[in-house]
Amino acid sequence: MGADEVRIERLAAADVEPLYVLAREIWHAHYPAIVSAAQIEYMLEQRYNPGVVQSELRRDDLWWDKLMVGEVMAGFASYFLTGAPGEMKLDKLYVHPRHQRQGYGGRMIDRACEIARARGCNRLTLAVNKNNRSAVNAYLKHGFRIADAVVKDIGQGFVMDDFIMEKAVMGDGSPEG
Repeated sequence: MGADEVRIERLAAADVEPLYVLAREIWHAHYPAIVSAAQIEYMLEQRYNPGVVQSELRRDDLWWDKLMVGEVMAGFASYFLTGAPGEMKLDKLYVHPRHQRQGYGGRMIDRACEIARARGCNRLTLAVNKNNRSAVNAYLKHGFRIADAVVKDIGQGFVMDDFIMEKAVMGDGSPEG
């Protein structure tokens, strides 16, 4: 196994603590110019607390993947069935800054699309902060379109000011549209 071997694997229970550490590192590197430090801490605890992730790993309608570059967890993604007919939501997709711009995010999007198609979905949706221009541009590059804009109260006086983006996925594996 080469040091540069890249794999996307299902997240295991043993990966939850390293995921939490990685999420904190990525968020503190990326989000200070977009949201407050207090909101970063609030959202990290809300989304990546080990108990929350362990609970999500037991669900059969939600998937967590880890991006491995050699033996290093370099990113992660999670996605779930929304309950709306034909729809899966890409809830989280992060790649550590030192591993960005190498096609890994695209590979994780492709994996989510494969799972969506396997589950009978024809649409992958996501929410992304309107001021997160690098992520918005990356999603546009990978075939998503902006479908809506929303402001959502997430508690403690914080809001998420997001674009809702979507990508059609067809049964043959190619993007529609």
